[in-house]
Amino acid sequence: MAAANLKKFAKKENCEIKIETQGAMGIENELTQAEIDEADVVIFAVDTTVQNEDRFNEKKILEVGTSKVVKDGKATIQDAIKLAKGE
Repeated sequence: MAAANLKKFAKKENCEIKIETQGAMGIENELTQAEIDEADVVIFAVDTTVQNEDRFNEKKILEVGTSKVVKDGKATIQDAIKLAKGE
């Protein structure tokens, strides 16, 4: 549900988004280093530790709990946009 909300509100804000999921099944839809490098901001919508977090060094990171994204995905995307702009 968190991933779906991020996609929904990113689309409404005309933002490109790529989503990698991590869970009991391991990493799914793993982002390439090129995709990470191109990102203006990275959103960690997590309730646990991010695997291979060092891949995101040097990136602006917004970390939020999954429940917040489910409840208010719009605010999460807006916060990410502000972070990308340096606000």
